[in-house]
Amino acid sequence: MTGYREPVDDAWGSLQGAVRLPDGRVVRGTGVSRPRAGAPPPEFAVYLLGREPGPVDWPHRWARWPDFGVPHSTADAIDALRDAHTRAEVERVEISCGAGIGRTGTALAVLAVLSGLPADAAVDWVRANYHPRAVETRRQRAWVLAAGASL
Repeated sequence: MTGYREPVDDAWGSLQGAVRLPDGRVVRGTGVSRPRAGAPPPEFAVYLLGREPGPVDWPHRWARWPDFGVPHSTADAIDALRDAHTRAEVERVEISCGAGIGRTGTALAVLAVLSGLPADAAVDWVRANYHPRAVETRRQRAWVLAAGASL
């Protein structure tokens, strides 16, 4: 990213699944199985899937991450989420897994930590601000704490 750009517009922040992180950046969480329903495309996306996503018309990163699990590579996942966090300052960023709940919620919790929230508060924050069942498993909760401690 070079040059100055205006912050993400309010329309992106009003979409279903959009959350305003503690530092004010807006990221949209969703599932690849959900229809776009007229939502504008992201300018950058992170896909948290067991296999690479199909053809995508916008810049994106893929973190290999099985359903109900944690990423195969913490380093790769954290790198993709750092990229998403940086881009969210001026771009429409989307985080997506299959249904948009467990893996997406786990990633959003880590983004909240990157935004300044303590790791031990991130799961409660994402459940209150994104989805009440976000971060579905004990392993995912533990991963948020471990990832947060390493940031």
